[in-house]
Amino acid sequence: MLSEIQKRLLAEIADLHKTPEGAYNIRANGKAAGRNSTANIDISSKTDKPGIDIRIRPGTKNESVHIPVVLSESGLKEIVYNDFFVGDDCDVVIVAGCGISNCGDQDSAHDGVHCFHIGKNAKVKYVEKHYGEGTGRGRRIMNPRTEVYIGEGSSVEMEMVQIKGVDDTKRETLAKLEKGARLVVHERLLTHGDQRAESDYTVELNGENSSADVVSRSVAKERSSQLYRSRIVGNALSSGHTECDAIIMDKARVVAVPELEANDIDSALVHEAAIGKIAGDQIIKLMTLGLTESEAEEQIINGFLR
Repeated sequence: MLSEIQKRLLAEIADLHKTPEGAYNIRANGKAAGRNSTANIDISSKTDKPGIDIRIRPGTKNESVHIPVVLSESGLKEIVYNDFFVGDDCDVVIVAGCGISNCGDQDSAHDGVHCFHIGKNAKVKYVEKHYGEGTGRGRRIMNPRTEVYIGEGSSVEMEMVQIKGVDDTKRETLAKLEKGARLVVHERLLTHGDQRAESDYTVELNGENSSADVVSRSVAKERSSQLYRSRIVGNALSSGHTECDAIIMDKARVVAVPELEANDIDSALVHEAAIGKIAGDQIIKLMTLGLTESEAEEQIINGFLR
């Protein structure tokens, strides 16, 4: 039975207001709080370490699986290993994410290690949202690591979102692409207070005609700090693009480190990085419509991170 706090966290990270249809695994305070497999999507517990295996049958289409995690106990720390095996010719949506409510004095932490093995000619959309809240002095810590192995002709779209309230995070993503595979990543990140966030992407374009587009949009407010690293390696005829676009406010600090490595004459790689403050004329324009300065800033930020 989920508490009201846990239900609210599920709504924030996975848009779940009731038990989801299809396959799901809900983890609350380090324990299973609900699970359902379907004819095409099987979820089973690991026997050697905390976590689950999700196996999706070849040819599965228009189905989804939800695997959210919520923590509402101060001082709880865990690491979970989840492996996804997506068969050939699938078209599925995977919704993950973690929410922490910490009203105590001890740190609460969740480290999630997700590994995706994508077959041939499959299409996967992966949504991962992180959210923190609570009035206690204990920190809310999340350190996700994601590995994605994309088979021939498959495509993966990833939405990597940190909504707010996460005090410390290191987000590591490794992707390896085979022939004709495609990866699209949209990262959205907001930090405030004394929060610290580090994003580290490494993408290896190993197959002919593989491609990747890794884009991060972030806002750093108050005294928070952000570090964004993105490394794209072209090992074959391929195309890659990485972009960091950040708004910096108050006393915040943002570092962007895009890196390209071409190991093939037919590898075409591009990077972009931009860090700046909100333009004054944007704020003035919205204030003429009746908004206060803080309301204008908030509207600009929300539109930027959408």
